[in-house]
Amino acid sequence: MTAKVLTIAGSDCSGGAGIQADLKTMMAHDVYGMSVITALTAQNTTGVYGILETPPEFVAQQIDCVFQDIRPDAVKIGMVPDCGIMEVIAEKLKQYQAENIVIDTVMISTSGHRLMSEQAMQTYTEKLLPLAAVITPNLPEAEALYQYETGAGIRAEKGSYQNETGAGIRAEKGSYQNETGAGIRAEKGSFQNETGAGFHAGSEEDMKRMAEKIAGRYGGALLIKGGHLCGDAADLLCENGNFHWFRTERIQNPNSHGTGCTLSSAIACNLAKGKTVYESVYAAKEYVTDALRAGLNLGRGSGPLAHNCKIGRGSCPLAHNCKDQEYGSL
Repeated sequence: MTAKVLTIAGSDCSGGAGIQADLKTMMAHDVYGMSVITALTAQNTTGVYGILETPPEFVAQQIDCVFQDIRPDAVKIGMVPDCGIMEVIAEKLKQYQAENIVIDTVMISTSGHRLMSEQAMQTYTEKLLPLAAVITPNLPEAEALYQYETGAGIRAEKGSYQNETGAGIRAEKGSYQNETGAGIRAEKGSFQNETGAGFHAGSEEDMKRMAEKIAGRYGGALLIKGGHLCGDAADLLCENGNFHWFRTERIQNPNSHGTGCTLSSAIACNLAKGKTVYESVYAAKEYVTDALRAGLNLGRGSGPLAHNCKIGRGSCPLAHNCKDQEYGSL
């Protein structure tokens, strides 16, 4: 039977991130891909130049059309720019009892600014994240979630910019791109905590502490992407109180646009095929590593991955009974 995966995310007209990266990843995994578009973006490898949000009621209509005809075996959620859209997605996924939900958190820009208002953060953490089987924040996003759950919170500083939805994001020429490919830059003074510093993970022990807290709060598995730490790349999966490390030599490739989108979609594809969370993360990380090593070089900025690269290098060993296991999976 053909596995089916739905992506709920924004569109990237340049094809490197968003639903375009998701659908390419699904095709590469021999999975039937479907999409619900939350926003149109005008972007390329150099930045994001415009965002047009989809009305929440039309997001709901798209979800209805998918689930009432070709029910997905897994759902990946990416860019969700508006509280109304968050609420609609949560309502519909609960209505249809969606399974294997993977959420790629789009919360922090490369420059370190938060991209969500306090209201949006509250809706995101209360409505969407508890539905996830796997949440895939990068290190700054995990710090923000940990900070939020431990009481530091975030607030709008004086002079911060909010768009019409209150999401507090602004796209402009020369803006930054984060690991998920959202590529949105927050203006100076936008949503930061009161001290402007907050909690920062500087070690793998910090990552474990954050992972345990966040995973315990939302109930699903948590994959913290540790690419922001110095040294070799070390990602941490926390599932059911167990820790699994995925380590690899850092790949020196400046073309990494859409890496977060691609990883989360690959995880969803493997879950849809019946693999465990650990096996799905293992296989997804192999795929992303291959896509980076392929060295596709397009565009004038941070270019896209080679989504059509060869997938995987065999089945995952040690897929069961792993506790605090360090395994060189990449």
